[in-house]
Amino acid sequence: MAMGLFRVCLVVVTAIINHPLLFPRENATVPENEEEFIRKMQEHQEKLQMEQLRLEEELSRLEGLPLPNRATLDHFYEHCIRSATGDATRTREFVEGFVDDLLEALRSVCNWNTDMEMEDFIGVGSMYENWQVERPLLCHLFVPFIPPEPYSFHPEFWCSSLSMPLERQGYGKIKVTLADGDPLGCICDKTKLGEDMLCLLHGKTRGAWPGSGGSSEMEDLLCSRESSYLDPTKVMKWFQMALTRAWHRIAHKYEFDLAFGELDTPGSLKIKFRSGKFMPFILTPVIQYNDSDLYFITQLPKEPCVEAPASDTDWILSFAVYERQFLRMTAKGLPEGACHLSCLQITSFLLSKQSCLTGPSGLSDYHLKTALLHLLLSRPAADWKASQLDVRLRDLLCFLERSLLEKKLYHFFLGNHKVPETMGLPEVVSRAEPLNLFRPFVLQRTLYHNTVHSFYEMLKNTPTLISEYSLHVPSDCASPPPKAVAL
Repeated sequence: MAMGLFRVCLVVVTAIINHPLLFPRENATVPENEEEFIRKMQEHQEKLQMEQLRLEEELSRLEGLPLPNRATLDHFYEHCIRSATGDATRTREFVEGFVDDLLEALRSVCNWNTDMEMEDFIGVGSMYENWQVERPLLCHLFVPFIPPEPYSFHPEFWCSSLSMPLERQGYGKIKVTLADGDPLGCICDKTKLGEDMLCLLHGKTRGAWPGSGGSSEMEDLLCSRESSYLDPTKVMKWFQMALTRAWHRIAHKYEFDLAFGELDTPGSLKIKFRSGKFMPFILTPVIQYNDSDLYFITQLPKEPCVEAPASDTDWILSFAVYERQFLRMTAKGLPEGACHLSCLQITSFLLSKQSCLTGPSGLSDYHLKTALLHLLLSRPAADWKASQLDVRLRDLLCFLERSLLEKKLYHFFLGNHKVPETMGLPEVVSRAEPLNLFRPFVLQRTLYHNTVHSFYEMLKNTPTLISEYSLHVPSDCASPPPKAVAL
């Protein structure tokens, strides 16, 4: 890839130097600054050659990396990864049972005429894709919600706009309208409201917000100020308040406490047992796009390589359900005991341990999964036999390296015409421009250099880490427990 880019640059330079309008032939008038121009172009060509040599040197690092053989990798996987995730099923069942009870309590404390309606939760992420490695095991659950009558939600895709700014890719807005599709405005002037009738723009005197207790404060409203668009931050605040009320209703039934977890992870909760142990999980309120499996979520955990929303009414498009479905669909056509998830688990393990050593970088598990999805789509099913674990692991690391060096890792679904039509993606997604997940690296040089350095340190440490962990499993790297806010 790098050689191809260099050749293209060289062709362009040669074309410029030999262009007849810049350098006329024998009988034409020669520009006075011809020699200076040629000198500068030669210097530029030398810089391109130096850049090419640097890229080749970078790419050669991984090609010469002595990864452990398959027997060592198999032993490492069985003793350090598979055994560590063996209780995933029991964890899911426990969390799901509790969340069912919590949501049922939430529905019981809500007023059907004024509150949002919560639907059944949907499991997403590595826990439900069977590749989570980090402990403690973490369940991530989406909770779709719909508005009470007479309102409806109308999502607006930024990716459907031809004039969309780059920083708005992957985002959308949720417009609140009346059920008949009319602009929201306000229903106060259209009908006589009862005491409990909900008005999305006004407070106590014109109806109350869910869980507001009749308060007319602006923060109790879920729409942005002077707007008919939902504010994700206010929605998250409302959801947390509703969960608090629901927990207080059922707390007497359980011999543990419930608390909000990490403050920078929206919807993060913790079940805190009397023994001192805890079980984290994430509940995220989401809005479904029409009848698809695409959801709008309030926000993602703060990460260096994730651009912040440009507006307080921007919602993030989540393809988590489609990602889970694609992995399941693909697995049906792979050989028995296929190594694709093993590759992802090992890479995630290495990234986690490297983060303990040098601190977090701009590379995340989501980037690792995206790289794997691209590889699954580009390689034959037979290439993913269990016996090919070491080869495919190298492929995944090579793919990540090239993506980092080129600062390009495209979103798997947005604008990817190779995705099978059987996935049933909305047409607006297929027609969208590709989204470069590594675009922040172009703008943040320090983050980029730190990430590349951390990645190569991970590669250098890989043989030692795998060998050491194959012999014994040390305790996880020490880190202070996240602060919790009691419910």
